[in-house]
Amino acid sequence: MGDHFGQLFRIATFGESHGVALGVVIDGCPAGIAVDEAMIQAELDRRRPGQSKLVTPRKEADRVSIMSGVFEGKTLGTSIAMMVFNGDVDSSKYEDFREAFRPSHADYTYHAKYGHRDWRGGGRASARETVARVAAGAVAQAVLRAWIPEINIVGWVSSIADLDAPVDADTVTRVDVDAHITRCPDAETAARMEDTIKKARKSRDTVGGIVSCVVRGMPLGLGEPVFDKLEADLGKALLSIPACKGFDIGSGFAGTRMMGSEHNDPFAMDGDRVRTTTNYSGGVQGGISNGEHLLMRAAFKPVATIFQSQSTVTSSGEEATISAKGRHDPCVLPRAVPIVESMVSLVLCDHLMRHRAHRL
Repeated sequence: MGDHFGQLFRIATFGESHGVALGVVIDGCPAGIAVDEAMIQAELDRRRPGQSKLVTPRKEADRVSIMSGVFEGKTLGTSIAMMVFNGDVDSSKYEDFREAFRPSHADYTYHAKYGHRDWRGGGRASARETVARVAAGAVAQAVLRAWIPEINIVGWVSSIADLDAPVDADTVTRVDVDAHITRCPDAETAARMEDTIKKARKSRDTVGGIVSCVVRGMPLGLGEPVFDKLEADLGKALLSIPACKGFDIGSGFAGTRMMGSEHNDPFAMDGDRVRTTTNYSGGVQGGISNGEHLLMRAAFKPVATIFQSQSTVTSSGEEATISAKGRHDPCVLPRAVPIVESMVSLVLCDHLMRHRAHRL
């Protein structure tokens, strides 16, 4: 079923935007990993609504409760269950969408597939579902840190609309990223991005952009040819995030404009280690990590919920006009950063466990 993700480190998420709670069950987490609610909460706080003037004002504390699988601060090796209860729920704003399909949302496709849908806040299709992914990603990060202390995963907003930020992927830190409410680590560009988001909100519109993510301290050998190549699983993970419409890694689409002689990454010795002198491959060759930095990007469309009149049809086939009400993000990018980091962490944790199984 589509609610599950991963092979050895496997998660199943549940819950709807305006339901009682959202949560995740993790199977396959190794025993003895240091985990507590505070470390998970720190990640959830970076994703939660209401954290700044640029995001939805919905007030959710997103307090996580670990229900099982952790005792005295360490994982037991059994299933880990975590829940986050919804608090600031107001479904009245969605009454107009009981029958009318919101343009570019999942309303119509869920109705067509299942014949019955939760119209409150988008139900299972809402980006609120990602609270469970971030909770699981925090546990995955704990496993990665325990087994590979030098690994470092950092995501940031690299573009919004036509604004691109100059950021050094070799040195950027989470402290740099979280210094501004846009989560763009370049101060000058961040200020312009903030202005762009505010203008979009004022005009009752929305704006999209790109989240970049780097993984430094990568081990060799992660990735399972042929169908579970590392970049293939990373692409699936990021494209499964609501509003994500594009993924690339390394040179990505820009590589199509280069000659092979320019694009190839020459090998050289760095002490006793094989390195590449360039990294157009983005840290993956043949679907397997080569030890260089992973560098990827995820493109997010403008939020589909806009406060303007839009034409649509109803479930009975009647034409209608609707306009959004309630509380929505004018731009998902600032809150998407921890979600991207979490999905990358889940993929790497799963592949690290699979790789260790090959090399006992």
